[in-house]
Amino acid sequence: MKQQEAYLVLDIGTGNARAAIVSPPGTVLGVARADIRYYRDGLYPESIYFKPGELWNQLRILTGEALEQAGPVTLIAATTTSQREGIVLIDKSGKAIMGLPNIDHRGREWEDQDGDKSRIYSLSGRYPTSLFSAFKLVGIRERRTDSWNSLSFFLSISDWAAWELCGVARYEHSQASETLLYDVAAGDWHSGLCDLFGIPQQLLPALSQSGTVLGPVKQSIAASWALHPALQVVTGGGDTQMAIKSTQPAVGDVVIVSGTTTPVVKLEGAYITDKEERTWTSRDIMPGRFVFEANAGVTGLNYQRLKEIFYPNEGYDVIERELMQNGNKPCIAALGSLVAGDKKPVTRGGFVFPAPVAHELSRSSFVWATLLDIAFSIAENYKVLAEIAGHDAGYIWACGGGLQSASLRNLIAAVTGNDVCVRRGFQQATAVGAAMLCNEALQKAVDKQETDIEHSPVDREQADNYQALYRQWKETRENFRAIS
Repeated sequence: MKQQEAYLVLDIGTGNARAAIVSPPGTVLGVARADIRYYRDGLYPESIYFKPGELWNQLRILTGEALEQAGPVTLIAATTTSQREGIVLIDKSGKAIMGLPNIDHRGREWEDQDGDKSRIYSLSGRYPTSLFSAFKLVGIRERRTDSWNSLSFFLSISDWAAWELCGVARYEHSQASETLLYDVAAGDWHSGLCDLFGIPQQLLPALSQSGTVLGPVKQSIAASWALHPALQVVTGGGDTQMAIKSTQPAVGDVVIVSGTTTPVVKLEGAYITDKEERTWTSRDIMPGRFVFEANAGVTGLNYQRLKEIFYPNEGYDVIERELMQNGNKPCIAALGSLVAGDKKPVTRGGFVFPAPVAHELSRSSFVWATLLDIAFSIAENYKVLAEIAGHDAGYIWACGGGLQSASLRNLIAAVTGNDVCVRRGFQQATAVGAAMLCNEALQKAVDKQETDIEHSPVDREQADNYQALYRQWKETRENFRAIS
């Protein structure tokens, strides 16, 4: 009997890496994940790195576990996706020597030495900070001379994984958008930006469009990973863009992607920036499309960690049930969520509730306050995008594991004034988007699941009730900002 065809998706996030086996229609047949091991670099006050060889071995093991879960399949293609802003350094011998994740800030002390920040913003689509790849490279050049002198080229983390699979070094456009060395409007590396940061252009690999077939898997990898020797490797892209793809949006649509952080994006057909420099603009993985973004910060991570505290042994269904039962939820939170345009971040946070402690206060009260913080911060960022680029569709697409809470989706609908729509498989959005990308790369026709859409409509009465809570949230947020 012919085995089911499937794709291998290597997804390298900020906290963990995973391997997924996905069918062409987007069903996740097997998935395995593990935490990424990070190390501190004593040469910098805010640095963190991973060892590429160690992570690659993890991905090999995870792929084996995912294949075992999936059962008999024939893998016909593989693609890669990852956290944005992170890079991997490749030396002149062809060895990956160091991985610098998005949370590495080794370049922070050189942030103020980069010249005209507004010009950088106009070209790169983001205000220059140590989050972005160019500053990581500056930090290596300034303090790790041996590594810098041995450097042959660098890749985004997803492009590094593709290079390890097939031996072809290419930099995908959505990932190049995160380097500060790339002209987002022109869709190419920019020599002036490279000169400004002192990054030699020969370190920049050729660019590759997402969905391009790079070539077959290395036979050594096929043998050691138990992969089909004819498996084709497809250029992937940033995890946000891959998740966006799963919603099948059109230009003009707004999409919320709730993972570790929560990007709120509007898809545009032309390059757009904010005169107040509050937003990011990136290339999408679909040619000719741009991702106009404001980001609510580590909202998903906050929810996950608080679930581990208050509901360590229960599923999300228990949380939802208790949220419905607890009609009186006397609690407001400010947990460090971001709003585009904030001049000072909220770096200290907590919960505020009436004192002495009321008997109505329960563990679900704290989760409810967390969901309010997430929903209000999403709404604030949505307002910024709508103010600059407009939006009157009446609906917002949403995806990502952080949105599996129906209560959160209802809250977002109420406070943004837009129905929230999710498609089947939205919890595994990057894997589903990756399968769609592979389908296109291999020209494999698969029926779209157009009807599998769940709506969270706007409850106008509920929206009116949140106005007082919104004011309390704003006040609480400012109080915590004052002591940050």
